[in-house]
Amino acid sequence: MDFIIQLLFSPLPTPIVISLITLGVATLFYLNSRPSPVRSPADLKRQSLGVKDGARKSAILENNNNLMSYYHDDAKTLYEVFQRGLNVSGNGPCLGYRKKGQPYQWLKYKQVSDRAEFLGSGLLHKGLKPNTDSFVGIFAQNRPEWIIGELACYTYSMVAVPLYDTLGPEALVFIIDRADISIVLCDDQKKAETLLQNREKGHTSVLKAIVIMDAFSPELVERGATCGVDVMSLQDIEALGKRHLQKPVPPKPEDLSIVCFTSGTTGNPKGAMLTHENVVADAAGVLKTFEPSVIPSMDDVHISFLPLAHMFERIVQTVVYSFGAKVGFFQGDIRLLPDDMKTLQPTIFPVVPRLLNRVYDKVQSGATSSFQKWLLNFAVERKYAEVKDGIIRKNSIWDKLIFHKVQDSLGGRVRIMVTGAAPISPSVLDFLRAALGCQIFEAYGQTECAAACTITMPGDATAGHVGVPLPCNFLKLVDVEEMNYFASNGEGEVCIKGTNVFKGYLKDPEKTAEALDKDGWLHTGDIGKWLPSGVLKIIDRKKNIFKLAQGEYIAPEKIENVYIRCGLVAQVFVHGDSLQSCLIAIVVPDADVLPGFAKILGIQGSFEELCKNTKIKTAIISDMIKLGKEAGLKSFEQVKDVHLHPEQFTIENGLLTPTLKAKRAELKVLFQPQIDQLYANIQ
Repeated sequence: MDFIIQLLFSPLPTPIVISLITLGVATLFYLNSRPSPVRSPADLKRQSLGVKDGARKSAILENNNNLMSYYHDDAKTLYEVFQRGLNVSGNGPCLGYRKKGQPYQWLKYKQVSDRAEFLGSGLLHKGLKPNTDSFVGIFAQNRPEWIIGELACYTYSMVAVPLYDTLGPEALVFIIDRADISIVLCDDQKKAETLLQNREKGHTSVLKAIVIMDAFSPELVERGATCGVDVMSLQDIEALGKRHLQKPVPPKPEDLSIVCFTSGTTGNPKGAMLTHENVVADAAGVLKTFEPSVIPSMDDVHISFLPLAHMFERIVQTVVYSFGAKVGFFQGDIRLLPDDMKTLQPTIFPVVPRLLNRVYDKVQSGATSSFQKWLLNFAVERKYAEVKDGIIRKNSIWDKLIFHKVQDSLGGRVRIMVTGAAPISPSVLDFLRAALGCQIFEAYGQTECAAACTITMPGDATAGHVGVPLPCNFLKLVDVEEMNYFASNGEGEVCIKGTNVFKGYLKDPEKTAEALDKDGWLHTGDIGKWLPSGVLKIIDRKKNIFKLAQGEYIAPEKIENVYIRCGLVAQVFVHGDSLQSCLIAIVVPDADVLPGFAKILGIQGSFEELCKNTKIKTAIISDMIKLGKEAGLKSFEQVKDVHLHPEQFTIENGLLTPTLKAKRAELKVLFQPQIDQLYANIQ
């Protein structure tokens, strides 16, 4: 087999090699024409229904399930979800962690449950009360203690409030004051120092205690004492709770479970109040759309690296715990994620499109010769044909010859992937569904509906949409007259109502009234379109719209989602206003792709020098315009000029939110000189 691979990927095939390749390809055609593997009854049923009918059936599931609130009869709150996991797993492995170069170590379900009781009892002994007016901050990266802290809250009917690593001091002060957080759980001394600095400046007077998970300097205790903050270790407060152990006070489904502060692109964060029912119903809705072969079991392993402060990861873990499965945490460094994947060998892998784009680019870049590219595309076509027939496998001849490397890079056992939080290119999704040999679901939603309100169905291999409504919510489209979207045409703003929809923003009735109408419908600000198959396609964005001078409405995020598909473009910020008649853009070229492209044009220089080259800029604009035409952008939606910027927009430089959304106001301020110059050149 290795000999065949070597022949297939020889950079300069000799006549002999070409003959052998021809013989090998002929053999592959024969091998790949063998009968397909036996399909499950669910596969056969799906094939007889057809994707179209199956999707339509899914879209009306809520009528048959009465807006379901839970999947398991014995798990109606997040506390009960974890206790169910403990029981069905037989106290099996629960939370895994590792140090660099070491195997994973595991805490069992009972250990986690006991430590949650110890920590919760310790928090009560420090003055908190077992009710939903007690808010506990969690300021940490993904790790077992994050879950133990969260579960401690649920065990005694308290409320968890995640704090982002990258929110910044001002937002941290706002959240702690808004939620009256008296105790924060931190993972390390650095975060504790950030909190103490705010306290020393006279802010966050409500903060009374900081509990640190890692070792810390004794001087920190003295520093805290001088400003009225009790600094202690997690180990000590668990020991305190063990000595003063209190009986659990489980929450009710309608009780608050978590307040998730959305970062927002402008203004202060908004605290979305989610009940236990909201979160459990959303997880149940996802499970209800799965067929039996996809439902998790205690043998499944989930790798946790997406922020636990975001509801996407929270929903995935809720599903995992309800079946007694395992969660392994990454080491905390995203650069080490590939090593964690190979060591953990996860079966469940939630991802964001940016990471999937990297996987796609890596596979594509491995094919350097024209023959390799042809063979890769042919293999994808053959595998994707199987996917469309409901066959998901990793043991075809194409897997063994071509795709096994990328599959092995993810640990080799991934069977379920869920992507969300941002749009993914249909071509990338089709490619990866073929190459990775696993179920890939695309979900859509927002924090205010506990994460998801739609998801693609098993057996639906089509891309370019976000699936069907979950059976825990209704969806409707409402007119957006100023953008010419009308529900009568199957287009409009996506609105959600159901058991997963939040109760409002913490202490912010004005923002709550903007999001929830008087009938309880959540207005998302996204523009959707019903496709004939019953699935939803997100086609535009109501927020961040503006008018050009001639009165045309522009939704820049829609345009950016088109241009970002350009291979030379890593990031793009589209700008316009009512004083201008056209659009311009700030483009960050792809540092991995641009040098090679420049070399083809005969241009050399550093990345910064390439970004200043007018010939390269013209080529990028041409490619963007071409993509825009293919995507159906109107002439006034196309950019007229761009500025190439060599530095990425990041969370650290303040140009992206923690959820990787562009901070449009900050981008406009930063690039105002370039924006002015672009418009001056156009005029």
